[in-house]
Amino acid sequence: MNLEQYRPELLVHCYRLLGSYADAEEMVQETFLRAWRARDTFEGRSSVRAWLYRIATNLCIDDARRPQRVLPYQLEPASFPATALPAREDVPWLQPFPDVVLDRAAEPEAVAIRRETIELAFLVAIQHLPPRQRAVLIFRDVLGWSARETAEAVSLTVPAVNSALQRARPVLRTHLPSHRSSWSASSSTAVEQDLLRKYMAAWDAADPDALAALMHEDIRITMPPYPFWFEGAAAIHSLTANLTPTGTAYRGTWRFLPTTLNHQPTLAAYLQPPGESAFHPFAFDVFRIEADLIAEITAFEFTSFERFGLPPHL
Repeated sequence: MNLEQYRPELLVHCYRLLGSYADAEEMVQETFLRAWRARDTFEGRSSVRAWLYRIATNLCIDDARRPQRVLPYQLEPASFPATALPAREDVPWLQPFPDVVLDRAAEPEAVAIRRETIELAFLVAIQHLPPRQRAVLIFRDVLGWSARETAEAVSLTVPAVNSALQRARPVLRTHLPSHRSSWSASSSTAVEQDLLRKYMAAWDAADPDALAALMHEDIRITMPPYPFWFEGAAAIHSLTANLTPTGTAYRGTWRFLPTTLNHQPTLAAYLQPPGESAFHPFAFDVFRIEADLIAEITAFEFTSFERFGLPPHL
C-alpha cells in the first residue's frame, strides 16, 4: 500500500483545517502511522485516498479544538508603539504554506490548487468556524466532495452535513475581505510582479512617499509573532520612514527576492546588519493585492529559508 503519494495533498488539507504548516506535518505523519497500524482492517469499501482523508480529518478536528490560529489584528486595535513590543510565543499564530509543496499537491480533481482557497485571508476566515463545520465546508466547497462522501469522512449524517454547510457559508463570507470577489484566482500576475518591483525600488531608494503611493488608504501591515499592527496610509508612511537609513528603527540594509507563499506574491527579506558582509534570512512579506494596489502585507519572521526553496544567505 503506497501511502506516500498522498502526502502533499494531505498536507494541504490538514493545513486548511489547522492554519499551521508545522501542525499539518505532524497530523499527516500521525495519519500514516494510524493507517499503517490499521492496514489489515481496511476493507476497501472506499478508496485509500478517502480512507486517509477520513483519518486525517478526524485527527485535525480533535486538534483544532485548541485556540484558533490568529493574526495580530484579531487581538487588539491598530497601534504604532513608541517602543517595539516583544514577540509573543504564547499565541497560536497563523503560519504560511510553502509554494514548493503546493506545486506538488494539486488535488486530483484540479489542475492546480485554487488560489482563493489557500490564501491567508481564507485561512483566517475559516478559523472562525467550529472544527467540524470547517471540515464540511472544505470537503464540499473546496474539494468538491458529495454530501455522502463528506458525511462518511466527518462521521455525520447527510442531513447534518447539509445543515453544517448552510451554517458555515455565511460565517465565512462575514470574515472574508469585502472585495474578495475581485481577487485574481490565478497564479501571481504580471501586474502583481510589476507592483513588487516598484515596491523594491522604492524601498532601495528609501522613499516612503513612493511606497505609500503603491498602497490603499486602508492598508494593513502585521508582523507575527509581534502583537502590534499598523493600519492606514499615514501610519504606514511613518513606519516605512522609520525603517530607512535615517530612521530610529534602522537595522541594516535589506535585500528582497520575489517568490510566492500561499499562492500570493511574496518578498523574501534578507537583512545585512551594519558591519557584516552577508545578507541573512529575516522574514517573508506576503502581499494581498486589490485593484493593482497593496491592500495588506503580512510579514512572517523566519530565520531559515531552505524549506521554501530559497538560498540560506545572499
